[in-house]
Amino acid sequence: MNFKLALLALAIEAGVGYPDALFRKIGHPATWLGALIATLDRRLNREADSFMLRRLKGAAALAMLLLTAVGAGVLIERVALALPFGWIALAAVSSTLLAQRSLHAHVAAVAEGLAVSVEDGRAAVAKIVGRDVSALDEAGVARAAIESLAENFSDGVVAPALWLAIFGLPGGLAYKAVNTADSMIGHRSSRHLAFGWAAARCDDLMNFFPARAAAGLLAAGALMLRGASPEEALAAARRDAPNHVSPNAGWPEAAAAGALGLELGGLRAYEGSRVVRGATLGHGRRAATAADIQRALALYRRSAALLWIALAIGTLAA
Repeated sequence: MNFKLALLALAIEAGVGYPDALFRKIGHPATWLGALIATLDRRLNREADSFMLRRLKGAAALAMLLLTAVGAGVLIERVALALPFGWIALAAVSSTLLAQRSLHAHVAAVAEGLAVSVEDGRAAVAKIVGRDVSALDEAGVARAAIESLAENFSDGVVAPALWLAIFGLPGGLAYKAVNTADSMIGHRSSRHLAFGWAAARCDDLMNFFPARAAAGLLAAGALMLRGASPEEALAAARRDAPNHVSPNAGWPEAAAAGALGLELGGLRAYEGSRVVRGATLGHGRRAATAADIQRALALYRRSAALLWIALAIGTLAA
C-alpha cells in the first residue's frame, strides 16, 4: 500500500497546486495524455469501419494508452525512489494527478461571480461544466456549480488518491489516463459511441468504489457542518443515485444534495439545443444561491479533511 504517497501528494497539491507558469511551459499530465488520446482517435477511429471493428480498435487504443501510462509510472517511480528524499519527489509528481485546490478555486469563483451578477456566475460556471449555461438563472448556476463540485470531488480527488494509495504512481496514472479518455471519447456521439465504449466502461469500473467512498465522505463531512444532514446525505445517495444516467456520478451528487437540503439534477441543456432530463437528486430546495455554494465548499473541505485522516490512519497502520 502507498498511503503515505497519497497523503503527501494531497498535502503538496493543497499547498501549491499546479503552478500556472509550469503549465504554460510544459503542460500537464492530462494534456499529455489528451494529446495521445487525440492521436489514437484520429488514426484508428475510421467511420468507414464497422461498429464492431471500431469498438475493437477503441479497446486497442485504450490498451495502448494504459500501457504507456503504467509504463511511465513504473519508470518515474523507480527513478524517484533511487534519489535522496525520493518519496518527496515522487509525491510531487503524484500531486499533479489531484485537483482539490483547483476544484475549490473554480467553484469559489462561481459563488463570487454569482454574488455580483447572474452573468458573472454563468461565465464562471461555464469553465467547469459542459452544459449550455446561457439560459441558467441564479439557482441553475448555483446547482450546476454544486453538482460539479460533488462529482469532481470523486473524480478529481477521492479516486486518484485511492488509486495512488493502492497502486502507487502507476495506478494513479492509469486512472488519470482512463478518466481523461472517458471525458474525450467516452460519450454517445456518432463518432465515439463504438470507439469510446471501452474507455467509458473502464472509467465506470475504476470509479465504482471511489464514487461511493466520496458519497460516504460527504455524509461524514455533514456531521461537522452545522445545519447539514448526514442522514439525508446517505438516504438521498441510496434512493436517487441509481436513477442517475451515470452509475457513479449520482452517488456524490445525491449525497451533497441530501446533506445540504437541496434538490440537484433535473433538466440540463447542451449545445445544439439538446436537452437531457437527468434524475432529480435530493428532496430539498431547487432555489439554490451563492450562499449554498459556499456551504457546499465548506462541506467539501471537511470531507477532504476526512480523506486525509483516513490516509493518515492507513499510513500509521501499514
